[in-house]
Amino acid sequence: MELEAAKMIGAGLATIALFGVGIGIGNVFSTLISTVGRNPSVQQRVFPFAIIGFALVEAVALFALLIAFLILFT
Repeated sequence: MELEAAKMIGAGLATIALFGVGIGIGNVFSTLISTVGRNPSVQQRVFPFAIIGFALVEAVALFALLIAFLILFT
């Protein structure tokens, strides 16, 4: 196998984590919507936790893309 083909396969495998990130972001915000739908008075308390959860899940996406770019361009 050529080196370029191996790099492309490795970068593709590194981006599989983005599927999990999409599921995680959907899970965070669907839980926020259902929580606020059940009890609207807690919105001010749970919204910061949702944003922190979103940021942590999005950090995983950035790490996955960083690894994919490192595989491709080094």
